[in-house]
Amino acid sequence: MNNPMPFSPMPCTISDVERDTGVAKETLRVWERRYAFPRPERDPFGERLYPVDQVHKLRLVKRLIDLGFRPGKVIGYTAQELQALAEKAAVGNRPVVRGAAELQPYLDLCRAHDSDALRRKLSQALLVMGLRNFVIDLMAPLTAAIGDAWACGDLGVWQEHLITETLQMVLRSAIFSMPPPNAPGGAPSPRILLTTTPQEKHGLGLLMAEALMVAEGAGCYSLGPQTPLPDIVDAARALRVDVVTLSFSTSMNTRHVLDALKELRARLPETVALWAGGSNVALRRRAASFVQVLTLSDVGDMLADWRHEARARTAA
Repeated sequence: MNNPMPFSPMPCTISDVERDTGVAKETLRVWERRYAFPRPERDPFGERLYPVDQVHKLRLVKRLIDLGFRPGKVIGYTAQELQALAEKAAVGNRPVVRGAAELQPYLDLCRAHDSDALRRKLSQALLVMGLRNFVIDLMAPLTAAIGDAWACGDLGVWQEHLITETLQMVLRSAIFSMPPPNAPGGAPSPRILLTTTPQEKHGLGLLMAEALMVAEGAGCYSLGPQTPLPDIVDAARALRVDVVTLSFSTSMNTRHVLDALKELRARLPETVALWAGGSNVALRRRAASFVQVLTLSDVGDMLADWRHEARARTAA
């Protein structure tokens, strides 16, 4: 009788690690020299290969850095110590959400990876709450809790992907069911292009922003995630949009965020506003003045401000 060979996860290349953790290649090499971690293996051609356990630890280190820790303070910890610290920090940094206890049934379904039951429960909540409240009061805190669980190792990558697809399915259905753009009081409706840059593969935050914008009567054109910068500019011109909105998660390197925003601002017409949202620290600490940083709760106010300015330009 033949015994099956035990499964052994393949090590990751340095490009894989940069993409999956948000830690730049240059930073990985610096940490390797300065802190003796990570400790990659080498393939027959001398290229770095990172074992899966080191990639998991790097995710935890990156999560703690995003929460304000310095690399030199945490990189020497074991994965178990990092996970405990990440759990404690995540709870301490998470805003208090009204009715947070109501998230537990959804999280239980996530951990049980029962996507059908999760989709039904979310759809029922959407009918009761309305789209705006559903996104801000349920989807936003739920995705934050799911992100914390993934960063701490409570959810595997495949589970996080399954949950994300379920959440996106519910949101897309809600967006498609909305009536055509119709701003309140006959106010002008902005045409908004939504996407992410090539390095940013996460699109759920972008979809939540789109849902709120559609609920406020804006006309939205979504390209989905990972659009090359020249194509973003071409689409903005061809569709004659008023605003380009980007989303940046914590997994994206902050330097890439700032470089992408700077390049887009230089290429886009001056009449096109540039908005950016998401949990990346670059937007909170070093956002440039030519970018309007928004949170989900800001969407309604930002659209109201845009309409006020548009009416003022028309009157002039």
